[in-house]
Amino acid sequence: MDEHAETQRGEVSSKLMKAIRYHEYGGPEVLNYEDAPRPTPKLGEALVKIKAASINHIDLWAEKGSYYKPELPHIPGCDAAGIVEEVNDGNSSLVGRRVMVYPILACFHCKYCIEGNHNLCANYKTLGAHVNGSYADYITVPIKNLMGIPQGIGFEEAAAIPLTFTTAYHMLVERARLQPNETVLVLGAGAGVGVAAIKLASFLGAKVIAATSSEEKMAKAERIGAETAVNYTEENWVAQVMQATKDKGVDVVIDHTGAENLAKGTKCLAKNGRLVNCGVTTGNEATINLREIFMSQRSILGSVTGTMKDFLTVTRLAASGKVRPYIDSVFKLKQARKAQEYLLSRKSFGKIVLVP
Repeated sequence: MDEHAETQRGEVSSKLMKAIRYHEYGGPEVLNYEDAPRPTPKLGEALVKIKAASINHIDLWAEKGSYYKPELPHIPGCDAAGIVEEVNDGNSSLVGRRVMVYPILACFHCKYCIEGNHNLCANYKTLGAHVNGSYADYITVPIKNLMGIPQGIGFEEAAAIPLTFTTAYHMLVERARLQPNETVLVLGAGAGVGVAAIKLASFLGAKVIAATSSEEKMAKAERIGAETAVNYTEENWVAQVMQATKDKGVDVVIDHTGAENLAKGTKCLAKNGRLVNCGVTTGNEATINLREIFMSQRSILGSVTGTMKDFLTVTRLAASGKVRPYIDSVFKLKQARKAQEYLLSRKSFGKIVLVP
């Protein structure tokens, strides 16, 4: 009888995993570290044992139920790195491989996907925002979303690459059409996308001005590739940018902050300058002077994540050692609430990573 009971307990345990879930919308306080059903891969999917996951603002937006309203209870997290444990397509050669995950779940057959614009997919979904994500022991994802982790890159670094580096590359190369020797202003330079943009723009031959919120972050930004930095909590930060460019302005502004800095960001643009925005952490609506825009032929461009090709490119750059992520801190999975609170404090610089 005891052996039978023990067997039953083992079977139940094998069907469960530890995960961070929320059962109502809210802030980090709604996160719970608890048992959850271990997912089973459907046809064309892989089961990945997660070794590291990184935190992004999109996780917080989904938790609030503001931009996304995932079905509850829900597991957040759009960045994952781990080991393939099972596949449901008969291809056992993938089992045991170290992988990271492209976070966009595209259909691969709509007009946009056929053109290679997976980030514009008509059936666009994001891991962790629309479907269960990576704050867990295991995750199931389409096999086509898997990318092998290059040698020399650990799981924590790998988890810091997919969303932010793919997004920053798409903003700089595909949207802004950045050219060597141009000047780039990175707003919110201490965030994941900001740090990735500094590193990528520097690698691409641009001069980088980093705008961030403290002297400590300014110093770090200069250490990773920015030529100069300004504190955008100061009243005269736009004047500082103009002084740094000898009143010419910058060619490109990279912005993920939204309303709070958009108007001032456009004022920093040179003639024919391009501002690219990918996020609204400070709000959706901004007021700008349209006359300043058209008189100098400035452009404001939207950008969302990046394509599979962009993801492949940044992975190759990481593999070559030319551009690598910057890890601020690592938390245990069960400390996800604390990790998100740290992100909201705006004290971090680079990526915050969770490990099961």
